[in-house]
Amino acid sequence: MIHQNRRKELLSQLDDNCVIIISTNPEQFRNGDVTFPFRPHSDFFYLTGFHEPEAVAIISKNSYSMFLRPKDKTREIWDGARLGLADAPNTLKLGHAFDINQLETQLEKLIPSESSVYFDEKPCKLDSQIANILSKHNPISFQESLHEMRLIKGASEIEIMQKAADISSAAHTLAMAQVSPGMFEYELQSVFDAHFVKNNTQHAYTPIVAGGKNACVLHYIKNNKPLKSGDLVLIDAGCELNYYASDITRTFPVSGQFSEPQKQIYQIVLNAQLAAIDAIKPGIDVHKPHQIASGIIQQGLKKIGLLMPGEPLAKFYMHGTGHWLGMDVHDVGKYQNNQQHRVFEKGMVITVEPGIYIRKDDKIDPIYHHIGIRIEDDVVVTETGNTVLTRNLIKTINDIETLMSQANL
Repeated sequence: MIHQNRRKELLSQLDDNCVIIISTNPEQFRNGDVTFPFRPHSDFFYLTGFHEPEAVAIISKNSYSMFLRPKDKTREIWDGARLGLADAPNTLKLGHAFDINQLETQLEKLIPSESSVYFDEKPCKLDSQIANILSKHNPISFQESLHEMRLIKGASEIEIMQKAADISSAAHTLAMAQVSPGMFEYELQSVFDAHFVKNNTQHAYTPIVAGGKNACVLHYIKNNKPLKSGDLVLIDAGCELNYYASDITRTFPVSGQFSEPQKQIYQIVLNAQLAAIDAIKPGIDVHKPHQIASGIIQQGLKKIGLLMPGEPLAKFYMHGTGHWLGMDVHDVGKYQNNQQHRVFEKGMVITVEPGIYIRKDDKIDPIYHHIGIRIEDDVVVTETGNTVLTRNLIKTINDIETLMSQANL
């Protein structure tokens, strides 16, 4: 029923005589005839609950139809079972199921005259085909309405995201316990690979395992360098469960003990993150956590003499403090309305991830060179405040050093 209710909600926001047409993702080739594991388009799955490729849904107030792949005994031997046309109506609560190969001849027939047609074209062959069929209808975008729906999570969605956060938190804890000087970054990544597979999940995004100076590269994904004693390692990794993402970052010492300069920088980032999280509640400007975090980082860096008067904070902190989280890691939904920052509402889920990145610079004391620190948690807005989905994952200096020292006994 959840997908049916979503379709009804979306239709209620559009014209009375509207017809919504939406397709899923195509299969993506990795190389030769090898494809990546298939994942449906988030918008399509949100409305249909269907997770096969080559599918197009047609939604109106009076009907719900879908074009999908027919059964194929030969292909199913190689690729696995398909739902097929006979079972689709009952399984997906469709009025009619059509062969995807009949799209060219049948799609137009499913659009009543005088209907408002809603369609958002993705850059793929199937959508180009649909756009060509719909060219005379002047399709309207429904993306904004749908994405505003996706931005507010229901109880069942938050439950899944909590489970994903718990699985990812456990993997980060294992990584802290197992790291040692001389390991390679990819060996530490394998902790996440194994734990995610063990829990029937997958990476929600390409993980970052960045030791030493690599942590100062925001999207470092090579993960192929040795981890050195005295360095920090920054891990940004989270799993996807039932098409919902988690997104967590922790930074900790490879050898188990922070140096004094590392402690200084780490504590500034942690103070900024805790204050930013504390500010999140309904009615608060969504930009407020970034303002708070930026202010604390700026003051902290000035206090220890790293940020000179007149220097921009972006020298050490050049990204935002958070982003929406949901079916996509950088999830859909606007941050502004009419050029004004919107306010938090119950059911929104946002990351909080301040950081400091200190590259080698002749003007900076070498004791701070190559320190890259980010701390990231997933936060859901509640009726009166917020709940940190990743609250079970430690992040204070003392807790991290204690866990790592106990693991090495």
